[in-house]
Amino acid sequence: MIELNQTLTPSSQHAETVGIAQQLCQTLEDDIVKGKLPPGQRLEEPLLAKRFGVSRTPVREALQLLTATELAEKIPNRGVYVSLATPERLTAMFESMAELEGMCGRLAAKRMTSGERHNLEKIHHELAETVRLGDSDSYETLNRSFHNALYRGTHNDVLVDVTLSVRRRVAPFRRVQFQSLARLASSHEEHQGIVDAILRGDVKAAEDLLYGHIMAVHDISQDYLSSLRQSPPEPATAFSGTPA
Repeated sequence: MIELNQTLTPSSQHAETVGIAQQLCQTLEDDIVKGKLPPGQRLEEPLLAKRFGVSRTPVREALQLLTATELAEKIPNRGVYVSLATPERLTAMFESMAELEGMCGRLAAKRMTSGERHNLEKIHHELAETVRLGDSDSYETLNRSFHNALYRGTHNDVLVDVTLSVRRRVAPFRRVQFQSLARLASSHEEHQGIVDAILRGDVKAAEDLLYGHIMAVHDISQDYLSSLRQSPPEPATAFSGTPA
């Protein structure tokens, strides 16, 4: 249960609400992608608020965030319902992500400072330890730091903003890969090639390797969602409404 701080000022209350909404949204994303909330399931604010122990305000904001990822659809006069991207839509999202990441890699290989390159290497070595330990949660966190370091290395704020916006939409599907410990090792191996390309300033290799890295996640996500569509949905949970 998420507890709200009752002594927050109005401005800090808003920031806290946004933070809670993001947490709720990620939980719902994972529930949908893992099949706990099947397509067509209605997401009701009162029941979700009760489940998470919060007011309806952060729940409402979480549902707005969820619709932006296309994992839910708001139907006028009916409510918000779970949806799942079609294979074609998922491919379109990942192709966009791969193109943007490739562009980031190309510019990072050209523009990263020595300090930024050193930081990228440092994160890469830290990721190796999480692979050794089989710590998927820590790998996921550090993986975001790894890619964020690449984005910053472009020294192009507009590109970073666009890339982060698209990443937000594919984030639930990217998290699917971390359910497999074998994928952690292969992901880290792909990172090694990317780091090597950037350190030697090979812009073409950095671009191509990052594009391939993202499309590898696309293939994993497509296979996973295909199996999810073929499996019978889990029983509806107490915080969900009746499927449409």
